Amino acid sequence: MQAQKMSTIGSFEGFQPVSLKQEEEDQPSKNDHLSTKEGNLGKDPGPRRISRQQSMTKATLYPNPYHQPYVSRKYFVTRPGAIETAVEDLKGHIVQTSGETVQGFWLLTEIDHWNNEKEKILLLTDKTLFICKYDFIMLSCVQMQQVPLSAICRICLGKFVFPGMSLDKRPGEGLRIFWGSIEGWSLLSRWNPWSTEVPYATFTEHPMKHTSEKFLEICKLSGFTSKLLPAIENAHTNSAGSGSGKELMVLTQPILIETYTGLMSFIGNRNKLGYSLARGSIGF
Repeated sequence: MQAQKMSTIGSFEGFQPVSLKQEEEDQPSKNDHLSTKEGNLGKDPGPRRISRQQSMTKATLYPNPYHQPYVSRKYFVTRPGAIETAVEDLKGHIVQTSGETVQGFWLLTEIDHWNNEKEKILLLTDKTLFICKYDFIMLSCVQMQQVPLSAICRICLGKFVFPGMSLDKRPGEGLRIFWGSIEGWSLLSRWNPWSTEVPYATFTEHPMKHTSEKFLEICKLSGFTSKLLPAIENAHTNSAGSGSGKELMVLTQPILIETYTGLMSFIGNRNKLGYSLARGSIGF
């Protein structure tokens, strides 16, 4: 009985080095060494051959979610034909409703007075700046704001700044367009995150700016500014003949975003809720 026990224990110890640990699959030299050692002990190589084949099996996620081209495809605006379809839809709508011809378009990010990011298409005509919220998933215009160029009185260029006690701050630079007086802005509208009575709009560059040369051109804030300023000046010149002309002020100064807690913008901006974005599949 004692000899039989010793034989059983020896058999158990002989199979102990053979494991199915897949974390060692990137170390073939170690497994080969174990296989040679066990062969010298005269053990059956059958189970070890099965173990070796299982360790060679790999589960790979494809495509690689960290590869830049696939990350950019999460934004529906970068999908083939999406931006072209949107611009054609908006151009047709503008021609039908106002009879104006679009001189240029840009894809920018609007930052509202509560620091929330919103993906916007901006279209410029001789008389009007159109700020459009477009659903790139359903390929439809959700909202269109019309700002007469003759009403724009001030433009500020600079870095974003926040109150000292603000908990949600952002880096970078932007452009703020004023077409009304801040003094006449009611307190109720100021503290309403969904207010449409804000007398200005703030923009920065779209995160997909560096996706391609096409997006580099339409997402560049400097390119939009270079076309907007002369268009506003021409509109002011034309309106001056009727006695209602205004002088445009262009300032280089910090752009204040007056938010303090910023909980809503913190959640929304981190999850890109203001963009037409693929949120991933649900399920397994």
